[in-house]
Amino acid sequence: MTIALIYARSENHCIGRAGGLPWHLPDEYRFFNEQTSGHAIIMGRRTFEDHNCALPSRLNIVVSRTTSRFGEDIYPVMSLAAGFSLAAKHKQSTYVIGGAGLLAEALPHASLVYESVIDATIDGDVFVEPFDFSDWEQELLAEHEPDERHEFGYRTRQYTRRD
Repeated sequence: MTIALIYARSENHCIGRAGGLPWHLPDEYRFFNEQTSGHAIIMGRRTFEDHNCALPSRLNIVVSRTTSRFGEDIYPVMSLAAGFSLAAKHKQSTYVIGGAGLLAEALPHASLVYESVIDATIDGDVFVEPFDFSDWEQELLAEHEPDERHEFGYRTRQYTRRD
């Protein structure tokens, strides 16, 4: 089973503000959908509350200490390890999509990371720690300039763990 992280962050490592994403980037979100569709996604409770529903065409796993208040098509688990175990039974690839703590916890298990860096410094309330990718292979997948649909430009990179 492939374990990957997929997330977007600003230059100052912001990934959230007031319970949501602090940007609207349709092409970046389309990339997220294309990558994760048909696979398992693991998220923390706050990330789930940001979406407030199951993302279609995916096995939606939510890591939370309380497991009784999630809706249909949501599979709650008490730990990241339990999420990996559940995902391994159902799908080929597993994507950890947030929040910040879960991304940091999952990084040692990941063989791939998809990171979009937004060309902005964002005033937010959730920040991901800077990850050290010096021992990973790196590939630029997309470079997007600001336009009428995208307030900010961004770059998406794929990091592959070296064996």
